[in-house]
Amino acid sequence: MSDPALGLTMLALIVVVIMMGFPTAFTLMGLGMFFGFIAFYDPTHLFTDNKVFELIVQRTYGAMNNDVLISIPLFVLMGYVMERGALVDKMFYSIQLAFRRVPASLAVATLIVCTFWGIASGLVGAVVVLMGVIAFNPMLRAGYDVKLASGVITAGGTLGILIPPSVMIIVYAAVAGQSVVKLYAAAMFPGFFLSFLYLVYIIGWAMINPKIAPPLPEDQTKVPVPQWMRKFAAAYSGNFFLSLLTALVMPGRALTLQTDKGRPVTYWNLVVNLIAALVPFMIVFGTLWLTWWYVVIHQQAAPEEAVQGLQQLGTPGLGTGPKTAAELGPPEGFYTWFGIITAICALWQIRYYWRLDVDRLEVIKLLSTSIMPLGILTVVVLAVILFGITTATESAGVGAAGAFLLAIQARTLDWKRTKEAVFLTAKTTAMVCWLFVGSALFSGVFAILGGQALVEEWVLSLHMTPIQFMLLSQAIIFVLGWPLEWTEIIVIFVPIFLPLLKHFNIDPVLWGTLVFVNLQAAFLSPPVAMSAFYLKGVSPPHVTLNQIFNGMMPYMLIVIICMVIMYFWPGMTLWLPNYLYGG
Repeated sequence: MSDPALGLTMLALIVVVIMMGFPTAFTLMGLGMFFGFIAFYDPTHLFTDNKVFELIVQRTYGAMNNDVLISIPLFVLMGYVMERGALVDKMFYSIQLAFRRVPASLAVATLIVCTFWGIASGLVGAVVVLMGVIAFNPMLRAGYDVKLASGVITAGGTLGILIPPSVMIIVYAAVAGQSVVKLYAAAMFPGFFLSFLYLVYIIGWAMINPKIAPPLPEDQTKVPVPQWMRKFAAAYSGNFFLSLLTALVMPGRALTLQTDKGRPVTYWNLVVNLIAALVPFMIVFGTLWLTWWYVVIHQQAAPEEAVQGLQQLGTPGLGTGPKTAAELGPPEGFYTWFGIITAICALWQIRYYWRLDVDRLEVIKLLSTSIMPLGILTVVVLAVILFGITTATESAGVGAAGAFLLAIQARTLDWKRTKEAVFLTAKTTAMVCWLFVGSALFSGVFAILGGQALVEEWVLSLHMTPIQFMLLSQAIIFVLGWPLEWTEIIVIFVPIFLPLLKHFNIDPVLWGTLVFVNLQAAFLSPPVAMSAFYLKGVSPPHVTLNQIFNGMMPYMLIVIICMVIMYFWPGMTLWLPNYLYGG
């Protein structure tokens, strides 16, 4: 048998052996050693002189010397600490109350929590199991269709490996030699867009067929408002915001009331409620101001500071690369769009505060206490990466430390749970590291045997256009997602396609982001649909695996639709990384 044929045999065997249930990392290393020994075999040398042993050492050292991998244990620790800290229960309740008037409100709240929790933790199994425990039974008791309830949990739980910070993106960056921060920026909009498509599907299905998601009874949608706040609203006016402003100026009537604990209402109670009422305004105003500062003020001030702080030596302009879109100033049409968005936000704020009542204020307070701490931590972790303040590894350290602080503040993290989080982090990190070692050895032997060259020669002989190659590569990855997990696909099959991207003039960032979205289907496609098995482990006995599979199928179609939109509108993927870092 020729060497290229041995390489293809290697590739076929790895799929068969993994499907038989053998560990992926050690299967990669075992097949790499076996076929490598054949490739380097020389009958004139001793067994111990075979060069495959040198290749093992070199590939292992090269994989473990990859600085990108350092961020993996820290991000994983961040996710496990928050998962073990049980910070999601109150979040689900507050979001469900906020969307209580939306069709399929429990399913909508489940998807939003899955998206938000997936960003914070990045752990598919943990998110699916956790939401299965918290949301699955309430949806079934409310009369929700089993397919709707199971589909939203399994599909929403997979978003954690797509929306940054994601371990899958780090693994791809290490395999493809790409920038982690650029891939994070590229995956940001597609991840939220896919979540939005899921949301449209859920609400649309519930509006077309209300029987799949009956309205919740009044006792489950009633906001738990303290009695003194209702008395306060009755004593002043229906608009609670105006009532608070009036009470702060003339607090006489408000201070005569008593709280539910029997204590008199204080001036501080009024101030706290006013601050809570101003949270939506502060978020909108802060977002608009930060956007204006970064796009307009910051980019104009940076060159001036550089000129004042440094004296130009040598040839002016030598060694300066092309400027990013951010350095070139506000993009064309920025002021127009910013003005339109600001006007829309102002009208929405006026409408919101005009209709603010005591129920809405209490929902704001619940959302603020349950979401804001975790939201601030997530935004900080992503912002310091995207804006170049820290590296991905340093940001992961900040996220892990912040997760510990949040869990300690919530008083839900004890010594036992901390040990469990650290143990699971070590276990996951070891799995990823062994995967990289096995993948490095396998790919090295595959290339030495000529398998990579044979695949490239075959693809080029087809004389495909870039779009045809894009369709072929993504279709192969989609099919591989049925029997394999994302780890095997990223470390084994993605490196086969990477050398061909340059020939077809395809951006590896765009192609990689399409792969990230594509691999969402790997968790939703039987027979190895891990999300289904995670959910089945915590579901009631009457829920069958086939029902869960049927609930996941529509979301696979939504994944394909998202990929089509991403291909025909590449700006959704490439605009942010090109704006921040140039392209």
